[in-house]
Amino acid sequence: MPAFLTDEYFERFRSLIYEASGIHFSESNRSILESRLKERLRTSATDVAEYYESIRANGTELNALLDSVTTNLTRFFRNTAHVQTFEYYVIPELVKLKRAAGSRLLRIWSAGCSTGEEPYTFAMILREVMPADFSAQIVASDLSLKSLMIAQEGFYAETRVQGVPPRHLTRYFERKPGGYRICDQIREMVRFDYHNLRNDSGLRDLDVVICRNVLIYFDETAQKAVVDRFWQALAPVSFLFIGHSESLFGMKTDFEFVRTDWAYIYRKRQGVRHER
Repeated sequence: MPAFLTDEYFERFRSLIYEASGIHFSESNRSILESRLKERLRTSATDVAEYYESIRANGTELNALLDSVTTNLTRFFRNTAHVQTFEYYVIPELVKLKRAAGSRLLRIWSAGCSTGEEPYTFAMILREVMPADFSAQIVASDLSLKSLMIAQEGFYAETRVQGVPPRHLTRYFERKPGGYRICDQIREMVRFDYHNLRNDSGLRDLDVVICRNVLIYFDETAQKAVVDRFWQALAPVSFLFIGHSESLFGMKTDFEFVRTDWAYIYRKRQGVRHER
């Protein structure tokens, strides 16, 4: 029986996906790509060759394929060390800087937000500890339209809110049949938008970029391009969160490594001009 995905079409599909999104499929995770392609072809008589030609001509189907190959694993208050660093270190630092500059607005980007648990988590923290005279804007983006629709709705099954502190669950969620819905007070702090990290977001002067467990899907070239775009999007003094298994070590970047009492993060250094 011939292989479902020949070497030739494995190369074609992974090149197409890489060019479109920066997501890199190595030989070791070839089986993941194969399983996602089988899912896309399950309801169609189209074979792999025909499907490849169809997605080259059909941007909608290409987006659907990219949606299917992304892994949308997330949860509320994921990585306690990052949550504590944001609450106890980053917010106080930014508040001091903003007050000195005469500003009262914090701007945050959750890049690769999946189904919304991450940006809603940070919105709850901001609502809890941000000074009353401050406001915050959170932009949350993802490559998966399906995930963004869930995030925008803000409804989560009971099993999905495990890990939310009881006080936050009472204050910021509404009990609904079958689960919980984020309250309007928190939902209004977050704007969801489709974005492919392969491209410039157009965002500028951000105080924080949170992009956790996304860079691991890119090769070194694509990682560097994404990090450079984060640099351009961030304000002169600002912070970058990446996944605990991710690192900028060995990458030519002007981000400064910061060790807090809770976790390691990165800071954009004031007055440094970034050479790309």
